[in-house]
Amino acid sequence: MSSEADASPTDELLTGEAVALDVRPANLILRGAGAIIDAITYLLFFLLMLFLSFVVFGTTDQALIQALTVAALVMAIVITPMIVETATRGRSLGKLAIGARIVRTDGGAISLRHAFIRALTGVLEIFMTLGGLAATVALLNSRSQRFGDLLAGTYSQHERVPQHKVPVLGVPGPLHEWSKTVDIARLPDALGRRVAQFLRQADRLTPESRQRLAVSLATEVEPFVSPLPTAPAEPFLQAVAAVRRDREYAALLLEQERLSRLAPVLHGLPHQFPNR
Repeated sequence: MSSEADASPTDELLTGEAVALDVRPANLILRGAGAIIDAITYLLFFLLMLFLSFVVFGTTDQALIQALTVAALVMAIVITPMIVETATRGRSLGKLAIGARIVRTDGGAISLRHAFIRALTGVLEIFMTLGGLAATVALLNSRSQRFGDLLAGTYSQHERVPQHKVPVLGVPGPLHEWSKTVDIARLPDALGRRVAQFLRQADRLTPESRQRLAVSLATEVEPFVSPLPTAPAEPFLQAVAAVRRDREYAALLLEQERLSRLAPVLHGLPHQFPNR
């Protein structure tokens, strides 16, 4: 059934415990929009620093003016992006706007070294080539990594992904009366997980695969159910899963009620035996 899943291997990140995480790199259009916002922000910051420098020093010395201009430019397009990305763990104004974050290729937070490499190469591929070099390199890899990302070992992770809400399935209408008297034994854990996974992903399977898997799982579940209803395979599995969930929930509530009744009695018992 895993072959029917929609996620591609490039969208999964394996942790050290071999757990697959569903992460998506930001595409080129989103990265371009974020880069434009960042570039405008940093250039406005450059103009502000340049204006304040002229106001403070108030000089007409050309050498000093050039020195102040270079210092303000370095501060605006190298040092400031490096500090911002390091302090915010990969965020900036543009990335915040598009819902992205710069992370390491293993999914971890970036450090000062990663941010410095990205900011330094950004002078060439973003500001000096107006983003042309960055866009060209990003088109050549699946994660839309620019040249600075490849050197630093980072990529832009899109964090605004739609959350898939698992539907809560109930007992189908024709099986309501049957569900009140059916006896369902405990299913093996592996079988229970496969049934739950099938019901979650059924709407994403092809009709042929959906019917084939439903019949196969229903055949495995039937020995644990008595009496068997006259119903198609998928509604049968849905009803079995709903009955098991409702009964386990009711048993949990009953257990909590018993514990709440015993709590006052247990608190009233002496905490230690009297000395003999």
